[in-house]
Amino acid sequence: MPFSEAVDSRVILTRLREAMAEPGEGQERLDRIVKLIARGLVAEVCSVYLRREDLSLELCATEGLNPEAVHTTRLAPGQGLVGRIAESAEPIRTRDAAHTHGFRFLPETGEEIYSSFLGVPIQRLGEVLGVLVVQNRTEREYSDDEIYALEVVAMVIAEMAELGAFVGPGPMEIARPHRRPFFVRGLVGQEGVAEGRVVLHEPQIVISQPISDDPALECARLRTALEALRAEVDEMLGAEYLATAGEHRDVLNAYRMFANDKGWVTRMEASIVSGLAAEVAVEKEQSATRARMSRIADPYLRERLHDFDDLANRLLRLLAGSAAPQGRDLPDDAILVARNIGPAELLDYGRKLSGVVLEEGSVGSHAAIVARALAIPLVIHARRITREAQGGDHILVDGDQGVVHLRPEETVAKAFREKVDMLHEAQAAYVALRDKPARTRDGVTLALHMNAGLIADLPSLPKCGAIGVGLFRTELQFLVRSTVPRRADLAALYARILDSAGEKPVVFRTLDIGSDKVLPYMRRNDEPNPALGWRAIRVGLDRPGIMRMQVQALLRGARGRPLQIMYPFVAEAEEFEEARELTLRELAREQALGHRVPAGLKIGAMLETPSLAFAPDRFFEEVDFLSIGGNDLKQFFFAADRENELVRRRYDMLSASFLAFIEQIVARCASHGTPLSYCGEDAGRPVDAVGLAAMGLRSLSMRPASIGPVKALLRQVDLEAVRAIIEAGRSRGLATVRPMLEEYLRDRGILV
Repeated sequence: MPFSEAVDSRVILTRLREAMAEPGEGQERLDRIVKLIARGLVAEVCSVYLRREDLSLELCATEGLNPEAVHTTRLAPGQGLVGRIAESAEPIRTRDAAHTHGFRFLPETGEEIYSSFLGVPIQRLGEVLGVLVVQNRTEREYSDDEIYALEVVAMVIAEMAELGAFVGPGPMEIARPHRRPFFVRGLVGQEGVAEGRVVLHEPQIVISQPISDDPALECARLRTALEALRAEVDEMLGAEYLATAGEHRDVLNAYRMFANDKGWVTRMEASIVSGLAAEVAVEKEQSATRARMSRIADPYLRERLHDFDDLANRLLRLLAGSAAPQGRDLPDDAILVARNIGPAELLDYGRKLSGVVLEEGSVGSHAAIVARALAIPLVIHARRITREAQGGDHILVDGDQGVVHLRPEETVAKAFREKVDMLHEAQAAYVALRDKPARTRDGVTLALHMNAGLIADLPSLPKCGAIGVGLFRTELQFLVRSTVPRRADLAALYARILDSAGEKPVVFRTLDIGSDKVLPYMRRNDEPNPALGWRAIRVGLDRPGIMRMQVQALLRGARGRPLQIMYPFVAEAEEFEEARELTLRELAREQALGHRVPAGLKIGAMLETPSLAFAPDRFFEEVDFLSIGGNDLKQFFFAADRENELVRRRYDMLSASFLAFIEQIVARCASHGTPLSYCGEDAGRPVDAVGLAAMGLRSLSMRPASIGPVKALLRQVDLEAVRAIIEAGRSRGLATVRPMLEEYLRDRGILV
């Protein structure tokens, strides 16, 4: 008799709750559960496999298989049908398990006599905790209803595991969550170190009763929360600044469409009718969505699924009656932990945060840009951090190394604090150099500028010792809004930036969007390689309306003061000439309208593509200044995507070939009298900065915190000697001169 006719899932869930209420340790509870499920599903076998620290799947309880295999049998990730389920986060059903792709025979279990097999993942919030399996001897075709019912039961087991229901003495003790120290190595998003307490961006709802007695009441709770959710979205759409039609409204209308999606709501209500509490039903749907997200490469589709994920988070908060994290009182040492976060959300937290740890993200993401602007230590790709962390946990964030210690042992915390003390001592030494020139021992003076992207960065200008702002990123004001900013607002912002800089110069980089920076109100293009696609100046030239509006705002924001504008990602001289002509036309138009114009206007370009280094002579004669965009130039020079960890660390800025290319650019600019600077992460690394200076660069732009360390090292070196070291390495045919240069600096006690 099919399961769907034999049992109501609510009956199983009610019996599960009764079984959990009985006295006993974790293993006893799990043993009772598999017996109960086997009986309820008319199955001869029911087994629970749980994931261990090494990611293997251990048989932790069974009804029907050899009991001696419990806590002995393990499967590696992807191994056997159970391993495939855990890896894909999707059910597998078959009437002939032995002849199904991936089947692995485990003689110690005695399962060879069972033909039919149905397994589903035990998961919570997209994280697979284990696998729940039922088996029968006869060849049986498990129905969709049976799969759904087993998924409901698996969800409850996941919630019970989260509550520690299966923890006890013996082999089950290793499954205790959120108690042990947890270490993860991620990627550096922003340098710096921080110690503090975890604040979770996403809701962590503790569900004490995952099984509901009253489906009607739970459905009513869900409907009430959904109405509140839709009201929130409607309120966003009703805002005055969104009154006009445009792509920004298309995005929010799509978001509202998802909030009203009948299929989404129907699936959650079906889970409630099956016996789940409303919160568990939402989490079940969210887990399925995240599993789908992990398998989709297309960025547009992933973004659409992310909308569902975000809606589920909002819905969980409404069900729990909790405020959004930004609305809570944060501790002084708050460190934000999230799967991912947008730039506007991160700005909402602002300087209240001591650090940020993301499970996803990228080094070029909007959040990383904001974190760098706010000088907040950031670690990205911190695997499992949202699963392991709980609000209030003690956490250490080392943004310099890209590592995170959660609930650290005291010896680890002590070593971390010693590192922090050393950094503070070094910082005090850098402050003493603030007003001194970056002059080398052989008398070469370098101009050290800071990078910025927010007006909040400008107070760092007099404190860090920079002589000006070598790069002000203007795209953040576009990225954090739901619609195109108004020209008057931008002009006022640019005026405040120049006011804050005082007499020190500021170079404004025009809108650099595309690639990893997509405006919320701009239609996303499905490009196979966005880094090489429609971005930066290419977008501006194809959509001149936005470029003209920004140039007008810059000209007006100058309020008669000197102005420097720089165009990004110029690949051909013609692109710069077209942008320069547009800028000069706008200048003439402002004059004709009787508006105040800048006392002087310099128009520059960023050299981020190798092609521009070989531009005609007329380009070097027309451009007022050039800035090497080191991050992009390096990835295109080496054909190594800087977002791809498999290759981005493979190539070194101090490679002989790259330094030779930099030297060629320096010589080309010198022959035409074109001012040249270098802007990028490498400029802020002291040893790399010394290498760039030895190649002839005399102007570097970096984040404010890097100026002290770079200046300190430059003041201790002789550039002629450094250049001799580099020449020696090149003559020996070395791929990189870094080891020789670092050895030279260590031998002289300059580098420790």
